Amino acid sequence: MPMRRGVRRLLIAGGVVGAAGVLVAVGSMVVVATAATGRVHDVADAPEAPVVIVLGAKVKDGAPMSMLAGRLDVGAELVKTGKARAVLVSGDANGTSGNEIAAMTEYLVERGVDREVIVGDDFGLDTYDTCVRAAQTFGVTRALIVSQEPHVSRAVALCGHAGVDADGVRGECRDCRSITMARNTAREWLARPKAVFDMFSDRAPKVVTPPTDALDRVLARG
Repeated sequence: MPMRRGVRRLLIAGGVVGAAGVLVAVGSMVVVATAATGRVHDVADAPEAPVVIVLGAKVKDGAPMSMLAGRLDVGAELVKTGKARAVLVSGDANGTSGNEIAAMTEYLVERGVDREVIVGDDFGLDTYDTCVRAAQTFGVTRALIVSQEPHVSRAVALCGHAGVDADGVRGECRDCRSITMARNTAREWLARPKAVFDMFSDRAPKVVTPPTDALDRVLARG
């Protein structure tokens, strides 16, 4: 009998924890979806903004992999069509796969983007840090931000929290396998509760550096 009661308590406790986890996941989805409603676009329908922020991802042998290349292709198109005048490439310059900033910059230049309009943030270690540093370090108040769905919605929500009036633009991933896209979608279920926690805790970025006028100088060129 005592053992059965113990098992019953464990099952009840497990059910409570599971239900709480589902509520947190669903709640975070609602918070992000609400913040991003009407603010995520295809590249052809994207509004104008002074700056387009391209979020970093893994590189291989010094070059962007498919996911990152898809984001950069969209960023390049936004600049070439006049919808953005500067690009902030944000990622990890000391990432385990390599220097994301260098790879992103060279990829954009190879696709016709003037090197002079590209500014790198070496310490965009996650999406929250990218958005907060865009506002605090680079002085961004209005931007487009590029990533794939469903990540781009979270990016819009986080940038809005950081004080950046951001519209998201969907990146492509032509060569991505179905399993890659499924894995990224599953990862988003874990990332959104963390994003909401970051928003409510209002934490500082992992790396804080002095403000720079690098983007202001680019935009001043007209």
